[in-house]
Amino acid sequence: MSLDHALSRDISTCRFVLATDLDGTFLGGSDADRAELYRWIEAHRDSIGLIFVTGRDPAFIKELCDSGVPWPEFVVGDVGTTIARVHAGEIHPIAPLEQEIAETWGDAGPAVKRALDGHPGLTLQPTDFRYRVSYDMNAEAFDPSASEIVRELGHDPLISNNCYFDVLPRGISKGPSLRRLVSHLEIDEPRVLAAGDTLNDLSMLKCGLPAVAVGGSEEALLNEVGDLPHVHKARAVGAAGILEAVETWNMHPTPKGA
Repeated sequence: MSLDHALSRDISTCRFVLATDLDGTFLGGSDADRAELYRWIEAHRDSIGLIFVTGRDPAFIKELCDSGVPWPEFVVGDVGTTIARVHAGEIHPIAPLEQEIAETWGDAGPAVKRALDGHPGLTLQPTDFRYRVSYDMNAEAFDPSASEIVRELGHDPLISNNCYFDVLPRGISKGPSLRRLVSHLEIDEPRVLAAGDTLNDLSMLKCGLPAVAVGGSEEALLNEVGDLPHVHKARAVGAAGILEAVETWNMHPTPKGA
């Protein structure tokens, strides 16, 4: 099914909506597992909706999907600070859903960068994000006081995969932004599966939607969600773990043997 065709229908009518992280989750696992998941989605576009919930920015998503990965219909990007629809291969922020994000952040970027300039273990990422500041983190050299500096500025620090440090608007992350989008689109929450694998997916997995921590997930994430009954802890890695959860909860018929 073409992207335009998929977008011509209301996602709230889908039997199943996958809201998935990218790295380690939708893009995780073996080549064969990813191919099986992607073929399954494309074969059932009339009944499967797709939302990317990722730390990646719109430019990366466009390049990824132009390379053959299934296009999503909506994107919660930039660790929850972008909420957008996809149309004709372009990603368009949904202004009413981003209003609170923009107002909470203001023009905080320059002040954050000044406060963390030269901080041990942090290297500023080159992308100029709209409503966040992100760093690569050297765990051995990192000085944890960075988190307190960020909180004193009125923002939220987020460490994930022991190698990324994000500064986010207070109260904004993947989970709240995904819930805002699902409500806006009037999707029945039990039809949505949130899938992730690292700590920057924690708010999404804890937000109350059916969820899966795919096989190979960060240990710190598994420790946080281990006792949550609505979170499936998959054995299968990455893409295969998504299909495992769909099969376990009978959310949609899956490929034979998945």
